[in-house]
Amino acid sequence: MAEYEACIMGIRAAIERKIKVLEVYGDSELVIYQLKGEWETKDPKLVNYRKLVMKLIEEFDDITFCYLPREENQMADALATLASMIKVNEQKVMKLIQMSIYEAPSHCCNIDEEEEKDDHPWYHDILRYVKNRVYPVRATENERKTLRRLANNYVLDGEILYRRGKDKVLLRCVDAVEAKLILEEVHKGVCGTHANGFTMAKQIMRFGYYWSTMEEDCIKYAKKCH
Repeated sequence: MAEYEACIMGIRAAIERKIKVLEVYGDSELVIYQLKGEWETKDPKLVNYRKLVMKLIEEFDDITFCYLPREENQMADALATLASMIKVNEQKVMKLIQMSIYEAPSHCCNIDEEEEKDDHPWYHDILRYVKNRVYPVRATENERKTLRRLANNYVLDGEILYRRGKDKVLLRCVDAVEAKLILEEVHKGVCGTHANGFTMAKQIMRFGYYWSTMEEDCIKYAKKCH
């Protein structure tokens, strides 16, 4: 729903500026192909969103919807995340925002080098299989078959393992140490909302992270919030 809401906000902004020819780019494969009419909209929650978009696009002479993979849309994704974190006072002139691009991902800068690291994360066996087609020692035939099936949902980029989501978006696999930091930041950090567990899990996936017990951990973490 968040992807549809962002799309609607952008289209309305274009209408206010009397733009008549528009190209809409989005990194949600589901939303883009539903709006293009190539995929059917079955979720009742999304039907009304699509109807509203179809009504709004009548204001344009020409409008096209283009799918842009998240890895090619990092700057726009970062700006959207930043915009959701601040409130703009329309009475004051906004100062220029300076941005820097680092060679290493920002999450690497958030982990203290002396902090304990997870040397055997939950995705250890999957990573070894995807990288070298190696099975765990003493693995049974059924366990090997299960590992091969699980590995189909993962992609290796260099040394970083990603899980392919339902909408084909790649989510970076994180270990227990990073998962703890992400939970704290999403729940009560600078972008925290003190949301419930299910909402936290959705937010974390929108930020591009994944671990196997994420939803369960989010629920337990949210219950501790006063």
